[in-house]
Amino acid sequence: MNYPSSLNDLIESLKKLPSIGEKSAERLAFAIMNMDEEEANVFSKSIKNVKSKIKRCKICGNITEEEICEICNNESRDNSLLCVVEDSKNIITLEKIGTYTGKYHVLDGLISPIDGKGPDDINIKSLIEKVKNNNIKEVIIAISPTLEGETTALYISKLLEGSDVIVSKIAYGIPIGADMEYLDPMTLSMALSNRNKIS
Repeated sequence: MNYPSSLNDLIESLKKLPSIGEKSAERLAFAIMNMDEEEANVFSKSIKNVKSKIKRCKICGNITEEEICEICNNESRDNSLLCVVEDSKNIITLEKIGTYTGKYHVLDGLISPIDGKGPDDINIKSLIEKVKNNNIKEVIIAISPTLEGETTALYISKLLEGSDVIVSKIAYGIPIGADMEYLDPMTLSMALSNRNKIS
């Protein structure tokens, strides 16, 4: 026996979400179906609002409901520091730490020849223009240490070579409290490469 078509449509829609397979989609669909009317309306409205209200900040590319995001609008932030991230989720992560006081630039992807993504497919051109046209002293590259991340970081640093701008990259290494015995070789390799002088 098949599910009623409306429930089946919901299951198919949920399967389009990342990491959601057939069984998870069925569980979620039944959970939505069993919501009371008010809960279901709030759920439905929140999806519509995300699609209609969220846009990209005209300056940094972060997600916002305004033309310019609150970080770019904040005059107390350091305009000479620019942190380059892959996507808006990275900004939220860095902001939770509460120690970074500069501005951001969202690349909206990474260079990945395997996926057919080159430098023109992500926001590198606007980054270079921003660095040249503003009084930026340091560009901090804060992207994952994957092959794509390293390729993108290298490409950006090459484009900014010869300018007066410092290009730095966040350090990767061993998390505090980690047992050396359980660390993967890549993490250990990064920790050795990014070691800091202590005396």
